[in-house]
Amino acid sequence: MKILLLRNSRIPTKNYDDAERVLWWLGRQLYEMGHEPMFLVKKESACDFGPVFTLDEKQSLSAQIPAEAEVLHFFYRPAAAVFDVDKPYLITNFENSTEAETFDANTVFLSANHAMRHGGEVYVYPGIDYRDYGRVLLDFPRNYFHFLGDAAWRGKNVHGAIDLAARAGTRVHVIGGSRVNFRKGLRITLSPSARFHGVLSRDGRNMMLNGSKGLLFPIIWHEPFGLAVPESLYFGCPVFGTPYGALPELLCRKASTDGRKWTGQVDACFSEFGCLSVKRSELVEAIRHSDAFLPDRCLEYAMDCFSAGRMARDYLQLYEKVLNGKPLHTSAPVMEQAPDNKFLPLEA
Repeated sequence: MKILLLRNSRIPTKNYDDAERVLWWLGRQLYEMGHEPMFLVKKESACDFGPVFTLDEKQSLSAQIPAEAEVLHFFYRPAAAVFDVDKPYLITNFENSTEAETFDANTVFLSANHAMRHGGEVYVYPGIDYRDYGRVLLDFPRNYFHFLGDAAWRGKNVHGAIDLAARAGTRVHVIGGSRVNFRKGLRITLSPSARFHGVLSRDGRNMMLNGSKGLLFPIIWHEPFGLAVPESLYFGCPVFGTPYGALPELLCRKASTDGRKWTGQVDACFSEFGCLSVKRSELVEAIRHSDAFLPDRCLEYAMDCFSAGRMARDYLQLYEKVLNGKPLHTSAPVMEQAPDNKFLPLEA
């Protein structure tokens, strides 16, 4: 199958950009499975396992699509003014909408919760090519916890992670942020419980995760998926966070075919892969007993449920469906009301 993957940015990414990494991993996996991925992306992109074409967002898409492409996979939502394609396609939506709107019938969401909140039901969990993560050292001394994500974004709640570490009497290493933040006005984090590392190299990140007891992830928004979760589980790190967005379905029930029916909302959940709660006190207690979680089980779970191979197989089923002329949703998903933009609670 000849599959054109489209994204309005450059590949490969040098940062932690979720969509770009998932696109790259999917393309490489499809190539290794005998398919022919190709890419329509921003200039200065490069790839060694598929041809690269340059995307011009101001021009009509139809004129930019290679004739040989059989199915189009958008990793962004193209503007209606240029969306004039006449080939089978699907669109993976990586965002949370901030207003009431209607989505294309061939939209794929990132999790059951993400789909449900946007009026849809079709989703594919992003998958990770764990070859990019180096060796896992389960016997390596683990003396601290970590936070992984865009620390400047309030919804990720790095200050909540630091507070949990302080209450539990431990340290947290922040990967993806700095102690001084200018992006949302000047903010300085002075807590001695935290050490900031910014965006680390692959080797630096891997070494940091190999020495961690767990991921502190007290998000205060509905996370569509959260790559930090399977990334951390792969290194044997349980997750201590809040039960918002996709986190309950990722941690508190096994991600499998019947997991696609997950629509539940919970206030707390405990599993062998971590603890989620809206109460700081419960999270602190779980953090203090992090040794009860088995790193090898976390690694096994990540490999089984969140690999690039599993993601590619799921998408191939959807490619076949649109190639047969069938929409992914029987009717266009509709988000009928604008979401409440208030941040979610984390209680004492």
